[in-house]
Amino acid sequence: MRAFAAATLAPVVLLGLGILFGGPWAAGALVYMTVLSFTLDRLIARALPEAPEGAEFPAADALSAVLALAHLALVPAVVWAVAGDSGLSGAARVALAAGAGLWFGQVSNSNAHELIHRSDRRLYRLGVAVYVSLLYGQHVSAHRLVHHRHVATDADPNSARRGESFYAFAARAWPAEFRAGRAAESALRKGRGLHPYAVYLGGAALWVAGIAWAFGWRGLLVYLALAAYAQAQLLLSDYVQHYGLRRALLPSGRFEPVGPGHSWDARPPFTAALMLNAPRHADHHAHPARPYPALRLPAGAAVLPHGLPVMAVLALAPPVWFRLMDRRLDRLARAVPQP
Repeated sequence: MRAFAAATLAPVVLLGLGILFGGPWAAGALVYMTVLSFTLDRLIARALPEAPEGAEFPAADALSAVLALAHLALVPAVVWAVAGDSGLSGAARVALAAGAGLWFGQVSNSNAHELIHRSDRRLYRLGVAVYVSLLYGQHVSAHRLVHHRHVATDADPNSARRGESFYAFAARAWPAEFRAGRAAESALRKGRGLHPYAVYLGGAALWVAGIAWAFGWRGLLVYLALAAYAQAQLLLSDYVQHYGLRRALLPSGRFEPVGPGHSWDARPPFTAALMLNAPRHADHHAHPARPYPALRLPAGAAVLPHGLPVMAVLALAPPVWFRLMDRRLDRLARAVPQP
């Protein structure tokens, strides 16, 4: 837990100091989320240790709650510092926006993803609040009700197909998961109670109106840019972690159970701590309620050649991505017998 707390909270401190003082503190947050993360992944050879089976981590939920509350405070604070009368230099504003956007996309997204899987309704609502603040509330429903059920099939909008570029995937997945999540929630509720999409859309409208009222049109533009940047990173994460992997259709007409070979895992340790073990994605799909410190690297998992943030950058260059990943898909297909 110390590793998770140190990795995720250090940039919060840097962002806070960057908001107050700018200068090297703003640059430090950006460097932390990019150069330092990449370097530490290279220098630390060993993956995070795996927890004993059945181990419990009461501090994990506490850290998630702290991170969610920090996120909800940082969003308006960063908007003010970048767009308002903060006295920061132009360079400091750019560095602060970039560093905060990376933290929102990599840490806040991973943390909110954890929270929406918790059974404690208070924690679940915190996760919803984080996604709504990023104008991406739909992901709460689409992830739990669609992605986990249909992962690695064409019925899941967030499972990228082989040969599909990230840009084509993002243009398809965003509206498709909106529709799929809404349909799943409607079927589940059958007209009873408040539809979650009313919460997502109403909450998003309140954020947009509140930011516009408090910080004007400049603040609104900064806020929308930060939200779009965070959403793009979430979509990149889904793209990288499921690219080209498909479950076989059994003679019964059902798809084979989800297994280690249906998600791409990443082993580098520092970004695993920074992203609350999100790169241990196969085990998460096998055990969605398992707390992040207990996630494992299962035998037989498909493994990425680099850490998740590096792979996300490579996915922005489709020729490079296809050359790197399609060969791995071919090797996996030869190694795994089809049911």
